[in-house]
Amino acid sequence: MKRTENTNELEAKKQLDIINELKERFDTEFKKTGIRKTYHIETFGCQMNSRDSEKISGILKQIGFVETDTEDADFLLYNTCTVRENANNRVYGRLGYAGKLKKKRPGMLIALCGCMMQESTAVERIKKSYPFVDIIFGTHNIFKLAELIKTRLDNGEKGGKHINNMVIDIWKDTDLIVEDLPNDRKFPFKAGVNIIFGCNNFCSYCIVPYVRGRERSRNIQDIIDEIKSLADDGAKEVMLLGQNVNSYGKDLNPKISFAKLLQEVEKIDGIERIRFMTSHPKDLSQELIDVMGSSQKICNHLHLPLQSGSTRLLKIMNRKYSKEDYLDLVSRIRKAVPDISLTTDIIVGFPGETEDDFMETLDVVQKVGFDNAFTFLYSKRTGTPAATMENQIEESVAKERFDRLLGVIQELSAKAAKRYEHTVQDVLVEEVNSHDENLLTGRLGNNMLVHFPGDPSIIGSIVQVYLNESKGFYYIGTLV
Repeated sequence: MKRTENTNELEAKKQLDIINELKERFDTEFKKTGIRKTYHIETFGCQMNSRDSEKISGILKQIGFVETDTEDADFLLYNTCTVRENANNRVYGRLGYAGKLKKKRPGMLIALCGCMMQESTAVERIKKSYPFVDIIFGTHNIFKLAELIKTRLDNGEKGGKHINNMVIDIWKDTDLIVEDLPNDRKFPFKAGVNIIFGCNNFCSYCIVPYVRGRERSRNIQDIIDEIKSLADDGAKEVMLLGQNVNSYGKDLNPKISFAKLLQEVEKIDGIERIRFMTSHPKDLSQELIDVMGSSQKICNHLHLPLQSGSTRLLKIMNRKYSKEDYLDLVSRIRKAVPDISLTTDIIVGFPGETEDDFMETLDVVQKVGFDNAFTFLYSKRTGTPAATMENQIEESVAKERFDRLLGVIQELSAKAAKRYEHTVQDVLVEEVNSHDENLLTGRLGNNMLVHFPGDPSIIGSIVQVYLNESKGFYYIGTLV
């Protein structure tokens, strides 16, 4: 479907009309029963999925559902991830439990969406083994949720009360970006903002381009308007989201760079912190580095996935940079932002990885001195080129390397955290500590957690905290 502003606006109007129609239906039922229908969302995976769940929650609340913290709800939705095989298995496990709930609650609706639903094999398995599922949709048409619910309810009425008529609506790709639909933010003081959808990189191990589609950037004015609205509503921090934020604007006419977008966001009154996730090293420009160096609002944290330190493996992975390119990039970033906190992703046991390849990864890790790293044992993903490559690494070999890498990372992380010990830092206070109600939990600009005594009334504020002690992955502090 060709994307035009008019098409997007028409689709938004259509969906809002359906939301209002369902709201009238649910309000009428509420007047008869005095009971509101409940919903529960289980979100698996990345920040993009979390942001999608906020949109889903907004639609459901607008219709008239009330959120509950249990899966025993009138409407249960699993927002799925498929980046690794065990992510799929977790969903199948939850579906087994959901099926038992539905036997006790025949009118219950169960829905599935997200990346896993873009895989035809997963959908076929669900159709065959979990026929009690009511609605299946993917990553491209979340805005249609109200329409899909209406279709399912109408089909049930035609087929008899509570008769299952599974609604499946999977799009392979889309150019549509539907704005201005309901949204339910988890935190009033910070928010994720989608700036680009999809991915064009096709790393040989990654399923994302196949399930999220090709890159499509949002109109810059729509992004700015959304962030201004968030600021007016009390948000102090925004995280700009995309599979590769550095590609933002390349598909727009006229083109605009991610660095230019950041400069526009910086001008918005009320926004005090800007984050972004995720950056691909091959697209991180000097322009962006310069903007980060001069910015007063961009947090001093950059997540820059390495995946491997071996130039040979990086080529097979289709990462389009070398070990030397990566180290040069880090050098230029640190020159512009000396106090930058760098985190990364690393895959251990990629097909054909030799001991020499692994030692190259250790070399980069030690030279960069990452503040933290998310390390993963390579996992086959059906449908990716890497899944059919020869020289798959034995699990015992990969695990031994993984343990060695983890030891180095933990040592570096502890050392990096120590540099902030006994300093005063700005902290965005996020919540009452989940383990000790006498403590508050907040986040530094480098994204590390801090726990400190304080009154809950300051939640949502940026305050100064003295960092008494580093515990490796978090700090114990005192409010200044």
